[in-house]
Amino acid sequence: MIDVLRELENRREKARLGGGQRRIDSQHAKGKLTARERVELLLDEASFEEFDMFVAHRCTDFGMADDRPAGDGVVTGWGTINGRMVYVFSQDFTVFGGSLSETHAQKICKIMDMAMQNGAPVIGINDSGGARIQEGVASLAGYAEVFQRNILASGVVPQISLVMGPCAGGAVYSPAMTDFIFMVKDSSYMFVTGPDVVKTVTNEVVTAEELGGALTHTKKSSVADGAFENDVEALVEVRRLVDFLPLNNREKPPVRPFFDEPARVEPSLDTLIPDNTNTPYDIKELILKLADESDFFEIQEEFARNIITGFMRLEGQTIGVVANQPMVLAGCLDIDSSRKAARFVRFCDAFEIPILTLVDVPGFLPGTSQEFGGVIKHGAKLLFAYGEATVPKVTLITRKAYGGAYDVMASKHLRGDFNYAWPTAEIAVMGAKGATEIIHRADLGDSEKIAQHTLDYETRFANPFVAAERGFIDEVIQPRNTRMRISRAFAALRGKKLTNPWKKHDNIPL
Repeated sequence: MIDVLRELENRREKARLGGGQRRIDSQHAKGKLTARERVELLLDEASFEEFDMFVAHRCTDFGMADDRPAGDGVVTGWGTINGRMVYVFSQDFTVFGGSLSETHAQKICKIMDMAMQNGAPVIGINDSGGARIQEGVASLAGYAEVFQRNILASGVVPQISLVMGPCAGGAVYSPAMTDFIFMVKDSSYMFVTGPDVVKTVTNEVVTAEELGGALTHTKKSSVADGAFENDVEALVEVRRLVDFLPLNNREKPPVRPFFDEPARVEPSLDTLIPDNTNTPYDIKELILKLADESDFFEIQEEFARNIITGFMRLEGQTIGVVANQPMVLAGCLDIDSSRKAARFVRFCDAFEIPILTLVDVPGFLPGTSQEFGGVIKHGAKLLFAYGEATVPKVTLITRKAYGGAYDVMASKHLRGDFNYAWPTAEIAVMGAKGATEIIHRADLGDSEKIAQHTLDYETRFANPFVAAERGFIDEVIQPRNTRMRISRAFAALRGKKLTNPWKKHDNIPL
């Protein structure tokens, strides 16, 4: 019996070494943690329960039969993050470069199936050279099996991807279908075709970092939701994100203890809006002053900065925030911001996370590049996302809400539950100057008349009261009392029940 137990421990010890100490040292030399170190940091101490530690590949071609390391290049199992269950897989670059084989894929598929059955998030840590070439089509089939589970799990359990090394070719499509992707600066990259292929086909000379590095995907492509300085920071921040999310689509998000007065008055908000309506201000200041303990987890911070998306808490409850940012492009909606916000709104709706919308939008960004790029179709994505959402929706208009952008930003007409405005709100088809030049074009040569017409238009429409008269704004509130009013609104909506007409699925304008 003692010999059998010793044999078990020896096998476990060998499996834990992955590709061996030399390759572990090489991983550390690159500033990267090993697959197991990442899992240990991500999960609560001593909570990890591993599956399939002794699984080995079945390939016999190209001399592979002589090299069958236990675990086959991926560590899988479940554990807890602050006491809440999650499933995790972590690719081991020290074993065949983390390449995906048939059995490697089967290990990932097993925990994804269990996550769906048991209702818990899946966190995938990607660090892989791609498909294992020696296995040919069996490896490609393995990828497709993983893809199919990503699709079935979408909207059922949260899926989070951490790209902490290479992720190329077909491997990129699994993270692309998950809810959130986070990368590590200078050590991770994602692309469908690498720099060598790009040079051969298009004669473009580009580095791996320029083509698919963390900064590229957070600032330009919007593929990634965030980039962190190193493995440790990335894992800590994912733990923080998981605390905001429900375990699955049948549970509410967790309620956390809070030490912030819900009725807290913020006199500084009374002067947040500048006297000049064309002067920008930072909407993030408002978000931080509304949130419990000023805790805000921003999503896609570096992309489409004219709109802000992220999670905060009110009275310990998770709230999704969408806010126009006047500091960038005057807060205009455009192609990128519409896509960014639409995807975030759909995530919140899928997982019963209430949505707070902070509006200061002068309209959609004009220009040929926007029209040629399909701003109509992309803007419709955000409109569609808000209109189909059945979660509690509270909207606050702080300043401008012009034209179609007013409708799009969670207006009362898109089933907004509570629609508030500050006294500084301006709700109109367009700004006073443009409207005057259209309505009174006959007087364009008389500057005094035009000035008077503009003043008349501002008096009539540059306020929230016309909309309030019609019931499109439920209440005009004092800025200093915003946290209390919004907290009470969401508290009143906790029992909300709303269903859309039955359908197999909708056909959002992609």
